[in-house]
Amino acid sequence: KRRKGFKRLTFKESFITMTDIIVYQGEPGAFSHLACQMEYPDLTPNPCTSFASAFNAVRSGDAKLAMIPVENTVAGRVSDIYHLLPEGGLYIIGELYLPVHHQLLGISGATIETIKTARSHPMALGQVRKNLAKMNILPLADVDTAGAARAVAQLKDKSISAIASSLAASIYGLDIIEKDIQDESHNTTRFLILASQPLKADVVRGPWVTSFVFKVRSVPSALYKALGGFATNNINITKLESYMIGGSFQAAQFYVDAEGHPEEKGMAHALEELSFYTESIKILGTYTAHESRMKL
Repeated sequence: KRRKGFKRLTFKESFITMTDIIVYQGEPGAFSHLACQMEYPDLTPNPCTSFASAFNAVRSGDAKLAMIPVENTVAGRVSDIYHLLPEGGLYIIGELYLPVHHQLLGISGATIETIKTARSHPMALGQVRKNLAKMNILPLADVDTAGAARAVAQLKDKSISAIASSLAASIYGLDIIEKDIQDESHNTTRFLILASQPLKADVVRGPWVTSFVFKVRSVPSALYKALGGFATNNINITKLESYMIGGSFQAAQFYVDAEGHPEEKGMAHALEELSFYTESIKILGTYTAHESRMKL
């Protein structure tokens, strides 16, 4: 149930496309797959081998939306995404905060006593590191949480387990040996929902988040001056990421999530002041703030 004031625009309210597919990176049973099912139960989830191929599917019209993870409260950011977003040709139309519950999965007959190793994606292994150590289970890196579950099902070895979702357990016929073994109870992944067209964001229906990238001019205190307009206009910046572009240590691009709508007076003034100190600004999307943003 959404709190009062949080009414997210549906995709159909913005525009209609020909397909009913939502794509994600990974194999069936991945947490991104679970996020697709939770947020868009009427769409058909379709796996992609990489983030780039997920972007391509939406850009080409083969899929309506993409569900892309960008950060986790324990493991940090998914760095590849911040390079794809500015040039990917897609727009952010929503966000989702998904509580992550990691399960220790094994074949039928496996127990804590028989399990010696646990396979999973490195980020997932980092989120269960303490509990695996307590159980004296050796972590082994794999390309994907769901892929690790599939491999365990194929190997049929009681000494090998996977760290994955309950959805993966169901898909690959594995038992949940230990439930919810994440080290931190707040373990949450933030996803961005991407489309080929921007959301028609009516300013009166917020609260809003606006995401954009910019490159500062090469002058002293440029970043300080560029962001000053957000402070003076009381605009809350909830995320500021920098990364190098063009193969140079001198050229830095910044990604920003800011609370507000570009048509609101304060945000409009802040963006105008930002433009004085930047070489370029690109709005990636304005979308409804998810209710979980106020809790984490």
